[in-house]
Amino acid sequence: MPDPRMYESDTFVLLESGRSEEFLSTAELLDKLKAALSQRQDDLPRDLQRFTSLQEQAQYLLETSCELDVGPSEFLQWYAVRLEK
Repeated sequence: MPDPRMYESDTFVLLESGRSEEFLSTAELLDKLKAALSQRQDDLPRDLQRFTSLQEQAQYLLETSCELDVGPSEFLQWYAVRLEK
């Protein structure tokens, strides 16, 4: 069982093939996931096929995964980070 503190973060680092790492808020990451998912609605992973909206699909990914296959030799990975203030 994951540690509940893992979900307290509202900042994520995004790793994307061919790009530098990027720090995103939860809302920004959800927008990025929705954009990626909109490109592959005909080829969704099995666990996402039960959701009818992009918002639900993106939220499910955010809560249960840290990677989305976006094509041959391409990737989208995200990790919760805690930034010290």
